[in-house]
Amino acid sequence: MKIERIPSDILHSFDRIPTEVFQDVESAARNIADVIISAINSHKPDRPFKLGVTTGRSPLSLYQELRERFIAGEVSFKNVEIFSIDEYYPSKPTDSQSRNRRLHDDIINVIDILPENIHILDGTIDVKEIDAHCKTFDEKAKNLDLLVVGVGDGGQVGFNESGSTRTCRTRLVHLPYKSRKRQAKNFNGNLLETPEMALTMGIGTMMSARQIILMAWGENKSHAIKQIAEEPETPNCPASYFQEHCNAKLYVDKVGAEFLTRNEAPWMIGPCNWTRKMRRKAVIWLCRKVGKPILKLSLQDYLDNSLGELLEQYGPYDKINIDIFNDLQHTITGWPGGKPGSDEPTRPVGSKPFPKTVLIFSPHPDDDVVSMGGTFIRLVHQGHNVHVAYETSGNVAVHDDVVLQHMDAAVQLGFEDKFEQMEKLIESKIPGAAEPKELLAIKAGIRRSEARGACRSFGLTMDHVHFLNLPFYESGGIIKLPRTQADVDIIKNLIKEVNPDQIYMAGDLADPHGTHRVCTEAALEAIEQLREERFKGIDECTIWMYRGAWMEWDLGSVDMAVPLSPDEVIEKRHAIYRHLSQKDIMPFPGDDTREFWQRAEDRTQATARLYDSLGMAEYQAMEVFLRLK
Repeated sequence: MKIERIPSDILHSFDRIPTEVFQDVESAARNIADVIISAINSHKPDRPFKLGVTTGRSPLSLYQELRERFIAGEVSFKNVEIFSIDEYYPSKPTDSQSRNRRLHDDIINVIDILPENIHILDGTIDVKEIDAHCKTFDEKAKNLDLLVVGVGDGGQVGFNESGSTRTCRTRLVHLPYKSRKRQAKNFNGNLLETPEMALTMGIGTMMSARQIILMAWGENKSHAIKQIAEEPETPNCPASYFQEHCNAKLYVDKVGAEFLTRNEAPWMIGPCNWTRKMRRKAVIWLCRKVGKPILKLSLQDYLDNSLGELLEQYGPYDKINIDIFNDLQHTITGWPGGKPGSDEPTRPVGSKPFPKTVLIFSPHPDDDVVSMGGTFIRLVHQGHNVHVAYETSGNVAVHDDVVLQHMDAAVQLGFEDKFEQMEKLIESKIPGAAEPKELLAIKAGIRRSEARGACRSFGLTMDHVHFLNLPFYESGGIIKLPRTQADVDIIKNLIKEVNPDQIYMAGDLADPHGTHRVCTEAALEAIEQLREERFKGIDECTIWMYRGAWMEWDLGSVDMAVPLSPDEVIEKRHAIYRHLSQKDIMPFPGDDTREFWQRAEDRTQATARLYDSLGMAEYQAMEVFLRLK
């Protein structure tokens, strides 16, 4: 879709709050930084500029941008007052997971703000003084010049959870179970160590700001973004209250904007660039809207649903139906490595060379079998030279109880008894702090053995299993280290060693600062550098993107769909079962209580049902991929 052809007022015609969509988080952060710096620099010096700020992962790229531009001399914070919107209770400023500590580490310690101009809710205040403290803070925080706040995946702002009122003020709140589960990731996944209370600026206080910027990144927030931007205001999504503000704007990245009308059905807004995939997207959308398979769509269906332009350019309607039916059917293949002796041009993968050398990148030691296990298994069974590379150790995702169970198993098998030693090491952990290296080494070993067991279950030899242990991941905690060239070089060296014909990598970007995204960016950077270095074969290598256990690619953009038989679904399930440390007691389950194998099967079976509903053959399950051009 050529956005530049559509006037701004038409592009935003479905917005209840003005919403700006950016290609990625970094470009959005640069734009927000422009707004902040311009507002500060144009502010009259008769009083400090009052800036409300958020913490967590949403503002990390923004704070990096502001740090760099402060160092470059583009802005000074000497005449700025900063107001943080929330804090755990109880919480000391020195606690590694406290909002106070995070805000200082992320931005305050770098800029030239005066200490007396820093206003952060006090997580150490005596419970008897909380009401007075909140009232004082609330009075100071009224009428902010600019509030920049991140939005949670449930539409929460600060600790204003679902059910918060539009007029609520700064206060102490009880964190519901679902919220504590989300926050537990900041406490090494330990729900017992996660505070049950928090201090938060209220919606009413936020609404008094003269200008408000909301930020929401990643596909896990896509449903909340849709609700905030286009659906009626509701207490179930507190950020939707800002629709009433006269100077509020929502900033989102491309993957987070997936369900906005301008992306989901751009023909509802204005003229489209009717590429092959755009035509397929429109027809699939129409099928789901009217409840018909492709070949049963009528002329009236197109006319009643704003698809007249498509008819004019590519009609008549029955020709469009046949073209899209064939186009979608040609994505389906039982031969993800190419069918030997078959050179049909409509197949997603060519037959030569055979066998192909395949390299599968897996961010964690189970993403391969969870996300594309059926395809992985089929590639091995069809005789291809398959390698898998586990990019990170995944050590922090192993529960302490699992470690103790493995130590006990070692004792029962007659090996050295280190159970009590490990028990004391676990007891010495500090909530929110990096885990002891000795403990992390054992957790990494557990995950390696599980990954090897999964590969062994369907016949992959161990010399084709690679553990990269990318350095960025090895922080010992949830907050990772910056990605560096060292991470890229490890991936480059493996690609040079394997010299693949096909590469598979994770393409889901649910967390813009999370492991999947960093691993994918590192792999893409490695490939780009190899192209610049003219590494032989890299230009002929086909790159396929798979998605994680939660969400699937839109069928309008799919390039290859691999159907799975009932037996293959079970074989994939058994491979996932080998990852016992992630079964039943996952440290970071989020709001979805299903185990990984259940999520994977539900997702792939839903994809098969969708193909079936469009008039394709009925399969047990399907895994789908995008080809990176």
